[in-house]
Amino acid sequence: MTLPEQYQNKMKTLLKDDYKEYLASLDKPYYQGLRSNDLKIDPSTFFTLAPFQLEPILWTNNGFYYSREEHPAKHPYYHAGLFYIQEPSAMVPATILPIEKGDKVLDLCAAPGGKSTQLGARLGNTGLLVSNDISPSRAKAIVKNIELFGIRNSIVMSESPKKLESYFDGFFDKVLVDAPCSGEGMFRKDSSMIKNWLDYGVSYYEALQKEILPSAAKMLKPNGYMVYSTCTFSVEENEKMIEWFLKCNPNFELIDIDSYDGFENGLESLTQAKRLWPHRIKGEGHFVALLHKKDGNMPKEYHPFPFQKISEKQISTFFDFQKDVLNCQFDTNKMMIIQDKLYLLPSHTPDLKGLRIQRSGWYMGELKKYGFEPSQALASGLNINEINKMITLPVIDQNVIKYLKGESLNLDAPEGYNMVCVDDFSLGWAKKTGNILKNKYCAGWRWQ
Repeated sequence: MTLPEQYQNKMKTLLKDDYKEYLASLDKPYYQGLRSNDLKIDPSTFFTLAPFQLEPILWTNNGFYYSREEHPAKHPYYHAGLFYIQEPSAMVPATILPIEKGDKVLDLCAAPGGKSTQLGARLGNTGLLVSNDISPSRAKAIVKNIELFGIRNSIVMSESPKKLESYFDGFFDKVLVDAPCSGEGMFRKDSSMIKNWLDYGVSYYEALQKEILPSAAKMLKPNGYMVYSTCTFSVEENEKMIEWFLKCNPNFELIDIDSYDGFENGLESLTQAKRLWPHRIKGEGHFVALLHKKDGNMPKEYHPFPFQKISEKQISTFFDFQKDVLNCQFDTNKMMIIQDKLYLLPSHTPDLKGLRIQRSGWYMGELKKYGFEPSQALASGLNINEINKMITLPVIDQNVIKYLKGESLNLDAPEGYNMVCVDDFSLGWAKKTGNILKNKYCAGWRWQ
């Protein structure tokens, strides 16, 4: 790999005797990782069930290395939301954030959503997960990954951190800031990042981070926890950024992070932070720091989301669908209708008026004159215990691939909507009308 001379000089100064070892690591293949979905399957069962050669990742209980010859994103279990493809060291930030059930959690720079899926799975569909990215186009990727993972309790939005702080002052129990950075830890995996580094440089991202961190801090409750992370090695974006932040925010303190083989302490006085280097761990590299907000202004009182009373008549087609297909009920007081689309919002959702919302809670489906049309998100978020009508196919059945490609299936099924499952995991809907079983798998998700 050819590196810019100024970058090489910087890394020689930073790494000293370890520089040659670091340089040699960049010419080795990068490690492939995936993380199983605790909402759908426990890690030990996944390890046994998955048809891949897996090796556990040390720093997370549900992360695994897989062989680069395998293509897990082409497997039906991926489409069932059983796992997410993720660079191994990128699993660290959401792992070290001390999530508790019922927490209100903010993933401030969330695209493409990998860390949000990790946070959402840890919440176990309790509390509230707000996933934000300032770019609406990038936020669309968050929506898909949240839906594929079956996360019900999330709000996805596209706003600047500065605007969000005026809405969420002292609101969140936990905050993750996986900050935009110069990406030096991605050079091996994506060589185009080298051009990005040359075009923008460290100073561009340093300025962004100094805008983002103060807003994140204001949105955190007293006694809350915040993780700051980057995928770069730049001291200016890592240790010096945290030093600057702590100087400006003396009510925050650094907290020790569990260390694993290959983790190194942060440089200089920030030994409680951790550096992950590609020549020390099986991953591309990361910087992580865990911060605790000791005190601060008490959170202001928040106006809850202004739910409008929904009449039984308005959602009568949903009730018909629920009675026919589902084995569960939902709180209609938390439902919202937008242009005939039905959503179920998480508890503790505040008033969101004035914000650019990409997805409000769990999108359940569309209320049409002829009946309720269930969404792909509803299918992905349900487990088999919540479904009365299903078509269960073994993973080796060729009909699984046909279904994922959007092809019609010649199978017996009850009239109306049925959940198509691979083994015991939901994939999507099919609708039996007369002698025809129509494939209702989301067109944008189909196997190409």
